[in-house]
Order: sequence, then structure tokens, then C-alpha cells
Amino acid sequence: MGNGSGLLVLACVAMLVFLGLMVILSAIKIVPEYERGVIFRLGRLMGARGPGLFLVIPVFERMVRIDTRVITMDVPAQEVITLDNVTIKVNAVLYFQVINPNWAVTKVMDYIRATMQIAQTTLRSVVGQVELDELLAKREKINQKLQQIIDEQTEPWGIKVTIVEVKDVELPQNMQRAMAKQAEAEREKRAKLIHAEGEFQASQVLANAAVIIAREPVTLQLRYLQTLTEIAVEKNSTIIFPLPIETIMPFVNAATRSNGTDKPAPASAPPTQRLD
Repeated sequence: MGNGSGLLVLACVAMLVFLGLMVILSAIKIVPEYERGVIFRLGRLMGARGPGLFLVIPVFERMVRIDTRVITMDVPAQEVITLDNVTIKVNAVLYFQVINPNWAVTKVMDYIRATMQIAQTTLRSVVGQVELDELLAKREKINQKLQQIIDEQTEPWGIKVTIVEVKDVELPQNMQRAMAKQAEAEREKRAKLIHAEGEFQASQVLANAAVIIAREPVTLQLRYLQTLTEIAVEKNSTIIFPLPIETIMPFVNAATRSNGTDKPAPASAPPTQRLD
């Protein structure tokens, strides 16, 4: 009888020790550096604790872990009609983190899902207020506007949105072809303008050269000699070179007088001789 009572006492003591160890272990909480533990005591918010080791009162206190690292979230592609009535698909990437664990637990049921929904709605709204050219050319401005709007809406939840980037803009095939034609036409326009500008500059230079030649006729003879030099370099069987008009004018005048007319021969381009 005494042995049975002793075994029962030992069993009770062992059970109490085991329960005590379980209570102590459940009271010990270890939170890493990137997390915070939000404590509730009998349903009332007691605040965030951590990082490190701390104790909670079993049964009376409950802890909710909140990750404070930056969370990267892909915003799914959204079908949007831009301000100039072009239907496109736009997706983005969102970076945010919890800066107030108490608000993230008590003011929103699921802060990650809520932030995702806000990001999708804001992306459709902002892209729908701009034209396609502005979306493609001013991506940085649109990113800043998205970040500002989403951050203002998530701030009451203790969420800080740090970066919002529009990743990809998917255009319809017909719009891609139209933009390609537009870019090609723009390049042709620039090419024609450059060609016309070159012609204009060349005409100005030729006009200046004509003025100099008219003032100094000998420059025309020098130009003829230079042309003859360039021709002589090549292996040609025929060489054409000009003669100065002053050289043959006496012969022309003599021939005119011998024919019974006193009218001088009209001035014309310098004659040339051909040697084969």
C-alpha cells in the first residue's frame, strides 16, 4: 500500500515538473533581428517587443510575429486604357516594409494582401490618366507618382512603400506596327532635312566661290589647271583641257572682220581642245 502511494506521488511530481517546464518554455520567446513580436494581454495591445529574448505570460499573453524586412511584390499585369484610348497591359514591382508593427497587426487584417490590392488599383488609375507616349518617355515621373499615392494610402497601416517601378508595357500588334512606321517616317524626315541643309550650305559656298572668280578671273584658270591635273592622273586615252578665252579672242575678232562684220564674237564658255 505504501509503495503504491509513493509511486503515485512520484508520478504527480513528474507531471507537475513536466507541466512547469512546458509553461516555462512557452513563456520564453526569441525574436530575430528582422522581426518584432506584438504582444496582446487578455486581448489588449501591449506593444511590440524584440529583437532578442523575452518572456510572455502563458495563457494571458499572446505574441504575433511581424517581419520588418523589405518585401518585394510583383504587381500582376493590368489591362489599362490610356488617356489617348490605347489598350495596353502594364505590370510593376513594389518594394515595401513594416515600420510600425502595432498598426500592421491592429489596423489591417492582412497587410500584404491589402497592399497588393492598393497597388493594382493605383497602377490602373495612374496609367489611365496619361498618354502612351508619356508612359513610354516619362517612366520615372510615373514611378514617383505611383510610389507617392500608394505610400499615402498604406501609411495608416504602418507600411512604408519605398520603390514602385513599372516593369513592362505590352502593346497590341497593330500599335507596334504603327509606332514602327511612325519612327521610320521620322527618320526619313530627318534625313531629308539634313540633305536639304547640306544642299543649302553647298549653294552658299558655290555662291561665294562665284563671287571670288568674278572678281579675279585668273582663279578660273587655276581651277581649270587643277581639273586637268586630276584628269591626267587617271589612265585615259582622251584628255580635254580648256584654253583661256583671252588667248583665242584675237583670232575670233580677226575672222569676224574678214567676214565683213564688226560685231565681236559673243562671250561664251572657254573652248576646249581634245587630244586623242
